[in-house]
Amino acid sequence: MTLRTIEIEGRELVVMTRSEFERLMEKAGTLPALPPADAKGNRDALAFADAAIARGFITRRIKACLTQKELAKRSGVRMETISRLESGKHIPRQETIVRLDEALKVLERGAQRHKVA
Repeated sequence: MTLRTIEIEGRELVVMTRSEFERLMEKAGTLPALPPADAKGNRDALAFADAAIARGFITRRIKACLTQKELAKRSGVRMETISRLESGKHIPRQETIVRLDEALKVLERGAQRHKVA
């Protein structure tokens, strides 16, 4: 593991690669694990899709500084549905994915405008 530290506003921060960060998040139980590869390096496609969708939404939600409850309120999706999606063991309906995606895009666009200004 390669880590660097930097100091910003008197606080020491740790910098690491995205893959190392995701490995730690997986180990902590924040990100669902990707299915193991077989001897040929292949993974179960459906299990991989479930985990990849979950990881994508978790990463975007955390980056937007939202809890599951806050995302549920903004998207109109039940918190229990978000929790099941983020477990990586449940694929929601397309409509649910679209509603969550749209709610997160609004926040992401706002963050981009804030950066440019």
